[in-house]
Amino acid sequence: MDAFTLIVASGLAAGIMAATMFLLYRAGSRAAGLVDWSLAGLLFFSSNAVAFTASLTQVHDVSIAAIGNALYMAGHFGVLAGLRRHLGLKPRYEALLALVLAIVLVHRTEFAQASVANRLLMFAPVIVSINGAVVWHIWRLPRSEARPAYLPLMALELLFMLQMLVRTGYIAWHRTTDLTFMGSQALQTLGSLSVFVFLMVAGMGCALIVIRHQELALRKASLTDSLTGWLNRRALHDVAERECLRAQRSGEALSFLTFDIDHFKAINDRYGHSVGDSAIRHVTALAAQALRGYDGLFRLGGEEFAVLVTGSSDDTLLRIAERVRDLIARTPLYADNKTVALTVSIGLASRTAGDGSWEDALRRADLALYRSKRAGRNRVTLDGDNLDTPAAA
Repeated sequence: MDAFTLIVASGLAAGIMAATMFLLYRAGSRAAGLVDWSLAGLLFFSSNAVAFTASLTQVHDVSIAAIGNALYMAGHFGVLAGLRRHLGLKPRYEALLALVLAIVLVHRTEFAQASVANRLLMFAPVIVSINGAVVWHIWRLPRSEARPAYLPLMALELLFMLQMLVRTGYIAWHRTTDLTFMGSQALQTLGSLSVFVFLMVAGMGCALIVIRHQELALRKASLTDSLTGWLNRRALHDVAERECLRAQRSGEALSFLTFDIDHFKAINDRYGHSVGDSAIRHVTALAAQALRGYDGLFRLGGEEFAVLVTGSSDDTLLRIAERVRDLIARTPLYADNKTVALTVSIGLASRTAGDGSWEDALRRADLALYRSKRAGRNRVTLDGDNLDTPAAA
């Protein structure tokens, strides 16, 4: 494949990358990094457009090379900038402006103007550094469900760095100086082919990252209550099933704390549903403060909630539940210029050897909750305990 064909093919690949990233953004994704990756594709496309024009006009001035090289390296920087923005970091485009200025100025030096090989030796370390920064950011990502989606881009950057280092090392070792602008020598053809592959795969790698995050966000939304941020009843089944199996293997206790807001219907009727929603958010926020960070938090529906607790004795359960009840009772809700006193009734139950599933323990916790309601509300009741824990005076 000759140099001209590779330029055209790479330009098309860059254009596809730019269009794909922009269309993903316009389609409603609005994911951080998409605009930067679209810009990267546009910069690569512009670099190839410069090379295409130079090839047609046979104008091989070093200023043309300066523009093409600046756009090319800016494209690589755009990939890095998009990744940084996607990870919540600043894209650092001020560094790109400094880099472009430096590239243009370096082309004015006698060494850079002497040969294509000299320019390759000068700029290869810059490109490798940019690619290395992409690899470093991905390598530092914590283990998560989203991390595998970054690995294709990481592998691509590593392979591109490797071919760049091999080509540059060969030129430096053999003192190759016969490379020509827009030439089809083996080293340049290998480089152009590598750029074509890079552009083809980079767009797919960036799209994969965005699509994977969207998939995980949709999954989280399907398992999370939008009002409180707690998990929903659908998620309870999966989490409780997993924790129940683990408790069976380890012998640890598995318990449920269930609660609901006392007189919630009266609150809705008196203050309106907006205050009712505020009450639900208020109670769950306070409960989360009183609970431990690793307890499973679930909204079962309406004003009914469940907490999955593992590895705790009955005494510990009672202390946790009383902490929740007391904090909510002491912290009224202020909404719409109104002060609304809130309390909760709580039921507790632990899984026993005779239980067929975790649902049996949850059912008993619900029965204990109803006993709290019948006993006057604003109190904690442990399953199997004939004496309700009295509410604080």
